[in-house]
Amino acid sequence: MTEPNDSGAPEKPMHFIRTIIAEDLKNNKNDGRVATRFPPEPNGFLHIGHAKSICLNFGMAAENEGGVCFMRFDDTNPSKESEEYMESIKSSVRWLGFDWEDRLTYASDYFDQLYEYAIQLIKLGKAYVCSLSAEEMREYRGTLKSPGKNSPDRDRPIEENLDLFQRMQAGEFDEGKYVLRAKIDMTSPNINMRDPVLYRVLKASHYRTGDKWCIYPMYDYTHCISDAQEGITHSLCTLEFEDHRPLYDWVLDTLQTPCHPQQIEFSRLSLNYTVTSKRMLNQLVVKKMVNGWDDPRLPTLMGMRRRGYPPAALRDFAERVGITKKENYIEMSLLETCVREALGETTPRVMGVLKPVKLIIDNFPEGQVEELEADYHPNNPEMGSRKMPFSRELYIEQDDFREDPPRKFFRLTPGREVRLRYAYIIKCESVVKDEATGEVREIHCTYDPDTKSGTGTVTRKVKGTLHWVSAPHAIQAEVRLYDRLFTKARPTADKDGADFTTFLNPESEEILEFSYLEPAIKGASPEARFQFERQGYFCVDSVDSTPEKLVFNRTVTLRDSWAKIEKAERGN
Repeated sequence: MTEPNDSGAPEKPMHFIRTIIAEDLKNNKNDGRVATRFPPEPNGFLHIGHAKSICLNFGMAAENEGGVCFMRFDDTNPSKESEEYMESIKSSVRWLGFDWEDRLTYASDYFDQLYEYAIQLIKLGKAYVCSLSAEEMREYRGTLKSPGKNSPDRDRPIEENLDLFQRMQAGEFDEGKYVLRAKIDMTSPNINMRDPVLYRVLKASHYRTGDKWCIYPMYDYTHCISDAQEGITHSLCTLEFEDHRPLYDWVLDTLQTPCHPQQIEFSRLSLNYTVTSKRMLNQLVVKKMVNGWDDPRLPTLMGMRRRGYPPAALRDFAERVGITKKENYIEMSLLETCVREALGETTPRVMGVLKPVKLIIDNFPEGQVEELEADYHPNNPEMGSRKMPFSRELYIEQDDFREDPPRKFFRLTPGREVRLRYAYIIKCESVVKDEATGEVREIHCTYDPDTKSGTGTVTRKVKGTLHWVSAPHAIQAEVRLYDRLFTKARPTADKDGADFTTFLNPESEEILEFSYLEPAIKGASPEARFQFERQGYFCVDSVDSTPEKLVFNRTVTLRDSWAKIEKAERGN
């Protein structure tokens, strides 16, 4: 559903979070303020699921006058965090088109306050130091069908709890010896309320606070207090935290914090043919099944950026997916449609031959070079035009020639005429094959000089048009063709319990070392995007490409070659 604005143009689609915020503003709740936050953990790279949350949190703030969004790093587990991850997160958020301005914060900013609040809970008799091991704690917690039972330490005297907790911070105890737990209700039907852990001993140096702390707070305890410290009004998180909301409220109510944000849950973004679990992505990276966190096959934002996805396409995708309470999987084809639409009118077009075979025009004068001209984009003259050399020796695609063509093959075959894009009509006269392999090495043709595209005096029509590059002038480049990372739409949902990595697509990356591109791309900068006519959209690789050796990544094909496959799978 959309609502028109004053000009009659459609606004962004309404969803339940927009409705809640609109109602809160109408009732002057939170003094008419809107404050959101995006709180990533710096223990990996952001992925497409985070893009949805980024767009939602920053978007809700931007849509409402005076709204603000904090960028807060949840840095409570130094053993898995790094500045590299933190910098990659900052870069990804900025690339996506959002700016936190002066609202960059860290959970570690509040470590002193969190510690004081923990002391307060102990003094209120609402927290205690527990000596149960992790295994014992799981046993005492109970199950969904049976209540838990109290820890033997649950009634430890307040003064003893204070002493032990302060000694935990002083570094007197080994990791795993003690934890600080909230004292709530071990019989609660919500397992999250069965005396959850608030602090654990962790003797790890923090990248911001150094060795000041020997104990670190847990997420559920840290998150709500950090929200309250920053005056967040609407704490937006994914559905897996819905069962944690009672704990969120319990902490803030018990401590009587001056600000009590409202936690609102929405469905996370799950995408077919890939994984958006940070644990699984980390496994792929650590086991070198992919080439790092920014591998263009991964759904990480750095990977998508390297592949050539424009940030506008991801913002459009997040809007189209929408905000709901229902968990669902999104077709990869929707994301690729957004990418094609974002690139279609903004990307210059050139010609590139990815899998070349040489074509020689026998009746074209040796040493002669014609200079043809074509626009970079047929619908955008402001992009200008480029010069294309045309010579006796060209490269065309191997797939554009068949000696024994199948039915309805309208490209080049012996005795048939086709047009070379922007150039002449040619006719195949003969082929030269490799004696050892039988592969076609050269295709010999003749051309009709009166059929030059746009100016020729002969206007006969042919069914096929081929792209090409002039062999003496072509730029050699490495081209990487990317496809779905997995062969299975939902690799994590295998009913037989197979490891998700068994569904990795062995053809997800194809590297072509000897592709040839027209000279117009010479000097292309990293992340420059082009449409290779009849091939797809490509991007200059930002990591491996050099002026001496250009490397291009295929962003997306011109057509959705997987649409029929996905349709067939749904039918089964």
